[in-house]
Amino acid sequence: MSPPRALGVVAALAGVGVALAACGSAGEPRAGGADAAASGAQVELTVFAAASLQGSFDEIARLFEAENPGIDVRPIVYDGSSTLAAQIVEGAPADVFAAADEATMAGIGDLATTTDVFATNTLVVAVPEGNPGDVQSIGDLGDPQRTVVLCAPEVPCGAAAERLLAGAGVRVDAASYEQNVAAVLTKVAADEADAGLVYATDVSGRPVESFVPEGAAEVVNRYPIAPLEGSADPAAAEAFVAFVVSGPGRAVLEDRGFGAP
Repeated sequence: MSPPRALGVVAALAGVGVALAACGSAGEPRAGGADAAASGAQVELTVFAAASLQGSFDEIARLFEAENPGIDVRPIVYDGSSTLAAQIVEGAPADVFAAADEATMAGIGDLATTTDVFATNTLVVAVPEGNPGDVQSIGDLGDPQRTVVLCAPEVPCGAAAERLLAGAGVRVDAASYEQNVAAVLTKVAADEADAGLVYATDVSGRPVESFVPEGAAEVVNRYPIAPLEGSADPAAAEAFVAFVVSGPGRAVLEDRGFGAP
């Protein structure tokens, strides 16, 4: 994080109760922070986030709301990063975007006002419980007798899978290409596939088994987050980003298996 942003983080977290005053969709002022809490009004914040962040960001949103009673984080919109980016470019109303790789964030251009990398993630091979397909290595994914599901190449987890497989010299004829990592896991957990490539953070608590494939450490996804141009509440958006990259947000992400930026 650059020094100017570091100062901005401190200011946003310390001053959100006072400085949070922004315009609604009709251009009328909306009360924020402490003023909102006193008046009963709420600033509503819309966050778009990669599907692999769901557990972490649900918890972060709860903690953030507890520290900022004047801000209501609406149910976070989760999907594949490329799907969310396309919606943002097309004008979907959002205040904050958290993507699963930097290339996807770059794709929305100046709509991201400032960007911070807040976490990293790597891939694992997920298999159904009991590993009925006897998948033991990344090379086994290239066996045409095994059913493999992957994220679509345009999705960050799919782009990472392509790099991993190419590095291992393995060609996979996938049974399906999914638009987010959750869909891959759903098929693996339902025993509709012998294996799939997903993020390490996604398998905890799921009815699947997993192993770290050779070469995974060389394929690391860096997760960026940004307040968005045109946010109805820029101060609230900046405060949420500051919370994610600060100690409380980092603690949640680390507990869920994400690596440091």
